[in-house]
Amino acid sequence: MTAAVRDFVAALEPEAFPAYVYDLAALRTHVTRVRAALPDRVELYYAAKANPETAVLTTLHGIVDGFEVSSGGELAHVHQAEPAARLAFGGPGKTMTEIAAALQVGVHRWHVESVQEIHQLAAALAGMPEVTLDILLRVNLPVVAGSLDKVSLAMGGRPSPFGLDPLGADECMQLLAGPLGEQLRLQGINAHLASGLAASEQLLLAEQIVEWSKLFAERYGHTFSEVNIGGGMAVDYADSTALFDWVAFGAGLKKLLDWHPGLTLRLEPGRALTAYCGWYVTEVLDVKRSHGEDFAVVKGGTHHLRTPATKGHDQPFMVLNVNRWPHSWPRPVARGLVTLTGQLCTPKDVLASRVPVGVIRAADRVLFGLAGAYAWNISHHEFLMHPHPTFHFID
Repeated sequence: MTAAVRDFVAALEPEAFPAYVYDLAALRTHVTRVRAALPDRVELYYAAKANPETAVLTTLHGIVDGFEVSSGGELAHVHQAEPAARLAFGGPGKTMTEIAAALQVGVHRWHVESVQEIHQLAAALAGMPEVTLDILLRVNLPVVAGSLDKVSLAMGGRPSPFGLDPLGADECMQLLAGPLGEQLRLQGINAHLASGLAASEQLLLAEQIVEWSKLFAERYGHTFSEVNIGGGMAVDYADSTALFDWVAFGAGLKKLLDWHPGLTLRLEPGRALTAYCGWYVTEVLDVKRSHGEDFAVVKGGTHHLRTPATKGHDQPFMVLNVNRWPHSWPRPVARGLVTLTGQLCTPKDVLASRVPVGVIRAADRVLFGLAGAYAWNISHHEFLMHPHPTFHFID
């Protein structure tokens, strides 16, 4: 935690909680270091689904090469926030309305997820002979056995609704060789297969994806200029100091590109860029003991920060002790192992389970870290209809 975040939270009035606090200066520093670790011929796009806050997008614009969007809503939001930004449009189940909107704003790259999308794009281009689209086929590639066994989230390498089966990729190539392909310019392959990968695991996958893409292109007499290996760089919620090794990853990508002159690689991380800049901050409402265990009930809960419930982890946090206790009755307090829960009427509303806190008291403030990605924007905000958090951006 930076001193700026700590001081800002300490100065907030109790009525402001729960709150999301984003450290934009820390975000800018982190992503600039990531960009510097990557070699030439590697494009860095930000997956807007991780955190589409306008202030976050504005901070990233100019550091990243573009934004990846996966719906018509994301497309409209990101384009409004940063009209000059380059956009890649991915995601399964694109509608014709979304495709028309993406054509209107001039999407830079299209990620084709199915055979039907070839037909959809060709139909959308009818009557627009002057328009040619650059596309990548997203393929669910076979990978080395075991390389995705321990990842936190797998989108490929097994039966999946994401991307094309290799046989589907062959069918797309046949369609692109005919009239449907006259306005669709195939640039390469997209293969985002998993999330939660360390640098060495990401490099192994990158090598396999590039090699498969090369052989696939040669089979059809092509040479691909681009390969998108997606995102999925690991963020360790158990140890927030265990950062993805961007320097080693960049060095490995440089070697890979040295073997493939003329090829451009694209990365599309989300969580690994913004998770560290965000904090979900709240206050302790009550501390109670039940059947020999201590619980601290905080204002808000997993309807504001869904990540620990969905991923099954303890959200990292720190307690900011507040000495002020304005009431006449004894202040509830616990020491040692405590479970931090929210206000929801469900036993699943757990932010951290039986974790050491030293001391925690009613009215203390709790700052949950790694809340800058897949936090507020994926949470079920309206359950029990509590007030929404306040939002604060410091720079």
